[in-house]
Amino acid sequence: MSEMLNRLLKDKIVAIFRGIEDRHADPAGEALLNGGITMMEVTMNTDGALMVIARWREKFGGRAAIGAGTVLDLEMAKDAVAAGAQFLISPNLDEAVVAYGIERGVSVWPGVMTPTEIVRAWKAGADAVKIFPMGALGWKYLAEIRAPLNHIPMMATGGVDLHNIGDYFKAGASAVGMGSKLVNLDLVREGRFDLMTEHARKFTEAVKSF
Repeated sequence: MSEMLNRLLKDKIVAIFRGIEDRHADPAGEALLNGGITMMEVTMNTDGALMVIARWREKFGGRAAIGAGTVLDLEMAKDAVAAGAQFLISPNLDEAVVAYGIERGVSVWPGVMTPTEIVRAWKAGADAVKIFPMGALGWKYLAEIRAPLNHIPMMATGGVDLHNIGDYFKAGASAVGMGSKLVNLDLVREGRFDLMTEHARKFTEAVKSF
């Protein structure tokens, strides 16, 4: 089992930073760390994503795992790894990205939806998959596909909040990816990092029993 997969299965939450302004990134990351979130993904369609990843590796390296999200193709994967990304997450499955991750020792968790895509990603070498979009599919869908595919670690992304996070883990999620429900850009812009920390702590407490 890879170090990053082991960490994902233990920590269970990946915070997704999408569209955050560079000047707010460091205090927002610190706020989540203070709330117990130790896996953070900066999406590649965020302005300055590579700079944030590189800076966070240096700033938070001993306390957090820093990855890149929305990695759509091989070129993006290469740029992210060069910046220091420790894991790569995609909304899609690109076998070339998975192969590159294996070659470089970087975990790749591709986005998939159907059983066919899930198995294809697993056979390509992905050590976990991201089931997306969960907001539309819901935890009942996850429970159904987990039944025949329970040997493949699955991260549920989209639609997870404090009220239903338990349902996703009971349905068989190994972890969850959380964007705006955890990285609230309104709170960021208002400088309410104390509330972000408090909110993050509620989520980390909620997953401890799973």
